[in-house]
Amino acid sequence: MNNWRAVPKLTQCVRTLLQGGVIAYPTEAVWGLGCDPDNDHAVEKILRLKKRPVHKGLILVAASIEQLDFLLHDLEPEYYQKLEASWPGANTWLIPHKGRVSPMVTGKHATVAVRVSNHPIVKALCEGFGGPIVSTSANPMGLSAAKSQMQVRRYFAKEALSYATGVVGGRSTPSVIRDLYTDAIIRA
Repeated sequence: MNNWRAVPKLTQCVRTLLQGGVIAYPTEAVWGLGCDPDNDHAVEKILRLKKRPVHKGLILVAASIEQLDFLLHDLEPEYYQKLEASWPGANTWLIPHKGRVSPMVTGKHATVAVRVSNHPIVKALCEGFGGPIVSTSANPMGLSAAKSQMQVRRYFAKEALSYATGVVGGRSTPSVIRDLYTDAIIRA
């Protein structure tokens, strides 16, 4: 999606992100909830909506590897190349955050989960926002991840969310989460 400004629902979602609100949007496999990762109040709202404890941490999703440079600029070349080879796509990596991301996003972990998406709506939202956004499945803990906007609206009917347009990508399962240094699979 080359011009997110031409799509009113995406323009509204970018505005919501910039104003500290929460958005719902399609990703590669499920609908997600997102916000500005530097706005602790917005992150708290997502955690409250999901009934998710803060210690578990959340994912950051970006439109390009350059949007994650604040985290990646001092990685050893072989690890940076590993990321480049796997993105864009449904590969989420745990990388050291070195205190560069809010503890509301990282939880109790010394790493943060990051992904460069190839989904056109996710890319447009991150481009419009100007950086990575929080990305977590749009469902309360214990319930199945929403596959449609209608299901998100049922889960969060009483909440003021901005909804992007679009549908989920062709994946049947969420992204694989792996540790960058050990290749250990955290979520298959």
